[in-house]
Amino acid sequence: MKKVGARRTIENALRRYGFVCVAGVDEVGRGCLAGPVMAGAVVLDPERHIPGLADSKALTEQARERLYDVIVAKSISWAVAAAEPAEIDTINIHQATFEAMRRALLALAPVPDAVIVDGFRIPALAIAQRRVIKGDRQCSAIAAASILAKVTRDRLMDRLHHEDPRYGFDRHKGYATADHLSAVSRFGYSPIHRRSFRPPTLFDGLPAADTEIT
Repeated sequence: MKKVGARRTIENALRRYGFVCVAGVDEVGRGCLAGPVMAGAVVLDPERHIPGLADSKALTEQARERLYDVIVAKSISWAVAAAEPAEIDTINIHQATFEAMRRALLALAPVPDAVIVDGFRIPALAIAQRRVIKGDRQCSAIAAASILAKVTRDRLMDRLHHEDPRYGFDRHKGYATADHLSAVSRFGYSPIHRRSFRPPTLFDGLPAADTEIT
């Protein structure tokens, strides 16, 4: 993916309309077979520019790690929240994504008075919103949120790999790669797999993994 630098054009426009605390929010992990869906929320400081912000998918792991530290140090506020696999299976991935985003936003202090969202509007959120298609490529605050969510989730999947290395979570982070599917066909599900995401022709009838991850 070609790297496209994000800008503060949208945040600045909202501030000109009178909004003071403008947050960006984004999620990662919607399409994974295992692990949580995770949302990041960030209020960037208009006086402290962070060069290099871009969609987390367009950045190298090294660049994401570097930018994570800068975002945490220079932002007015930031938060990361998750919806776990059991919750995803209960309320579906779409609603779980909204829930993770709401949690991240409401964890910010102060709570923002405007939110820029990548792709869609968040229901049941009593904060002014602006939806931006492909916002993680265009908007600095959304790009920063995507980086925080991606780095946090990748670190979690690395820890889960060390607790149970059978599935290779350190390599694919829970996405449906060939080696991940092969591991599930051999070992069944682990406690962090999403039961509602299984391809029926491959996984129906497979036993659950007998080793729990806590």
